[in-house]
Amino acid sequence: MAHAESSGRFRRVLDAAEAASPVDAVEAVTRELGVALGATEVSFLIADLSGRALVRLAHVPLQQVGANSGGQTLAPGQRRDAEEFATVLPFDGGPAEQAVRTQTVQVLAPGEPPLGKATAAQWTVLAPMTERGEVIGLLELRVPHEPDVDTVAEIAGLAHLLAFVVIANRRHTDLYEWGQRTRRSSLSAEIQQRLLPGPRTCEAGAFTLSAWLEPAADIAGDTFDYSLARDLLHLSMTDAMGHGVAAALTATLCVGGLRGARRQGASLLEQASATNAALAANTVQSTPDNFVTGLVGRLDLRVGTLELVNAGHVAPYLMRDGRVMTVDLPPDLPFGLFPETTYHSTVLALEPGDRVVMVTDGMLERNAAGLRLPVAIQETGALHPREAVRRLADSVLSATGRDLRDDATTMLLDWRGGHDRQRKALSGADPARASDPLT
Repeated sequence: MAHAESSGRFRRVLDAAEAASPVDAVEAVTRELGVALGATEVSFLIADLSGRALVRLAHVPLQQVGANSGGQTLAPGQRRDAEEFATVLPFDGGPAEQAVRTQTVQVLAPGEPPLGKATAAQWTVLAPMTERGEVIGLLELRVPHEPDVDTVAEIAGLAHLLAFVVIANRRHTDLYEWGQRTRRSSLSAEIQQRLLPGPRTCEAGAFTLSAWLEPAADIAGDTFDYSLARDLLHLSMTDAMGHGVAAALTATLCVGGLRGARRQGASLLEQASATNAALAANTVQSTPDNFVTGLVGRLDLRVGTLELVNAGHVAPYLMRDGRVMTVDLPPDLPFGLFPETTYHSTVLALEPGDRVVMVTDGMLERNAAGLRLPVAIQETGALHPREAVRRLADSVLSATGRDLRDDATTMLLDWRGGHDRQRKALSGADPARASDPLT
């Protein structure tokens, strides 16, 4: 009977999502969840693009906006676009951040409000919304009674379902991306964001991958990409020289060349050659620095061999058994300089437990001299790649006084081995891979 009731709830949730328009779907689903679980209040918090906050999205009719907000007055951290409200809630080590970091449901007794909104005699439940390790946001509920183990498990499953509702509906509207953006986006930044893969994190049976781009004030053309085939993981990191729109357009040519060749079944060396030829033939402007450095790789998931091409880029790092070393990866010329350039590849045999770290030179820029990157990589070794890339970005921001002269981009690949085994997922994440709680 309990199984039938739970199945009915899932069906009603999906029906609510399909019945509503894309801009109303998440609100309709959260309302349905609140009713199904007997909640007195339910909220959806989306992950901020900065990776360092959650954003509470709310739809408030204009009449109510005028009555409650005094016209144009907004509280700190609030933004409004017509009837849409977004409130930024920075991570502060509290229960919301713990839920995201550890990928566990947090149940808080009355008197312990995590976000300043709990009422007396209300329990608060914070459930991470995650898909393959990618944090979509958080489901927040207020319930009158302490939820039992089965109810907590059901909330976790419904939060996982809500993540898919967001993923499906955000394709049709800018609402969710508007909510995630806490700073204005330049034209070059807009182009750059469109080049990046939608999810920044991917968990699979044999590996975990996560990447992060910390933009400079004047966008400088960094990109990263990955794509999973049946037995191969394709990945790349590129850095277009220059700044602004010109660099973003050069990066567009480079990423387009790599993706196009990859999707035609080209080998790794063929991808590199095709991309180089495309850039050389279609330069955005004729300048001495109109080229792209890059690392392009292909991981054979059956045996754990990572084939890499180095097009004039910073060599990657390998952390093995707690030691960090630079990978010996002889560089070829950057993409776009000469159409006849020949590229070579190097094969790196990975062992279970290895972590490969790729960076752009923004992580090593001159005014980041205080950052000892190998030490920082070692210190973040126990973190899930999702948290580790952001910690490394925080490190370079700290070392530069938050004055980045160049984009700082990092990609982490954890090799676990065992391609044929299934990932042990619970509500969108593998709990065994999650970071430990903050202390």
